[in-house]
Amino acid sequence: MANKGGGAAARAAEMEKMSVEQLKMVKEQSDLELNLLQDSLTNIRTATSRLELASTALQDLSLRPQGKKMLVPLTASLYVPGTLDDADKVLVDVGTGYFVEKTMVEGKDYCQRKINLLKSNYEQLVEVFSKKKIIADEAGVVLQARLKQLAPTS
Repeated sequence: MANKGGGAAARAAEMEKMSVEQLKMVKEQSDLELNLLQDSLTNIRTATSRLELASTALQDLSLRPQGKKMLVPLTASLYVPGTLDDADKVLVDVGTGYFVEKTMVEGKDYCQRKINLLKSNYEQLVEVFSKKKIIADEAGVVLQARLKQLAPTS
């Protein structure tokens, strides 16, 4: 913990030596990176929730009897009537339009592994986001102080 405080103090001292233009660039760059990280976090949350829905759908599908009539989603808003042929075999979308036939257990395992990977990536990005936020805030504080110093007093 003391190391983090020392790093922040060193970074603040380094920022004190920068010109106003350099501070503006650091602040703008940090804000841009924060926006990109925020977009990535949102995309990971969306992908995780889709995989969780898929995992739930697999669980629900495994409980249905063979020959059961159902609506099959082709898109998010288009469903066609179908009949459940074999609930133990599923097609898993592995990306870029490729599907792999797996057993129900393998499909559930695939979803769970992907969910765990995304949650791990999410946690790592949150840490990076927090560090970048601190840098952006420090740059903003130093920039504001510098601008106040340069402003004519009336």
